[in-house]
Amino acid sequence: MRVAEHWKDYTLLDTMNGYRFESWGGHKVARPDPQVVWHDVQNGMSRMKNGCEGIYYRSEKGGGHWEFREGMPESWKISYGSLKFRIKPTNFKHMGLFPEQAVNWDFCQRAIREAGRPVNVLNLFAYTGGATLACAAAGASVCHVDAVKGMVSWARENAALSGLAEKPVRWIVEDAMKFVEREIKRGHRYDIIILDPPSYGRGSNGEMWKIEDCIYELMTNCMELMSDKPLFIMLNSYTTGLSPAAMEYLLHEIAYPRGREYSVSADEIGLPVAADHGRRVLPCGSTALLLFEKIDI
Repeated sequence: MRVAEHWKDYTLLDTMNGYRFESWGGHKVARPDPQVVWHDVQNGMSRMKNGCEGIYYRSEKGGGHWEFREGMPESWKISYGSLKFRIKPTNFKHMGLFPEQAVNWDFCQRAIREAGRPVNVLNLFAYTGGATLACAAAGASVCHVDAVKGMVSWARENAALSGLAEKPVRWIVEDAMKFVEREIKRGHRYDIIILDPPSYGRGSNGEMWKIEDCIYELMTNCMELMSDKPLFIMLNSYTTGLSPAAMEYLLHEIAYPRGREYSVSADEIGLPVAADHGRRVLPCGSTALLLFEKIDI
């Protein structure tokens, strides 16, 4: 497992009874996590919840709601190295950032800096821009694509907070599948493509997305967008049905017929649990890499 272990403003404090307990820039929250299938002993759950400013409760009918203590801010800022992000509890449990992805931001920055040449990046399902900011800060030109206008606005705010507002980033509100098809016709090419697709979703015009049904076509089209000197494709998944092995096979399937030299690496990514002094790591999805150059992972 590849572990995001260099955070200073984020800590996964503990995990128990279906919850993760976190500190985001000193503000403590509790959120449900389906990977946490173990239980506490001696009322540890009560002690952790008592120390939280915000707790997300799931509803039996689906969805859920937050309960906040008085004084909990509506939003605040945290940093990862030179990158800065606005954190805000959302109605769908998220905080506006996936901290485990920092291990991938580090990889992207290292690959871009070591390339020693201009690098063009396409970031699909780009959310609030963690990977976009990391790549732009490393010197790449980035095309940031998300179907939700509010998320693209949030990402642009994060870029401004990070001092990256003037970097060469194209901010696109569009369905990822349609955007890729149009880019192929326009003849645009990319050295790096990053994908962080949801399990289910809808595009800007109501297009249905289900990862198991759509991912092969999208990945095949992404291969059409790779430049003559590509670096890598990065595919993230939070879907339990799309395992690292399945993603590895998928990347082999789309790459092999092209006749290019390549290698594939796929593994879980995770966050260290502070209460265990790093001995336990919470699985937080998987990342598969289709590498066209030798890059240390």
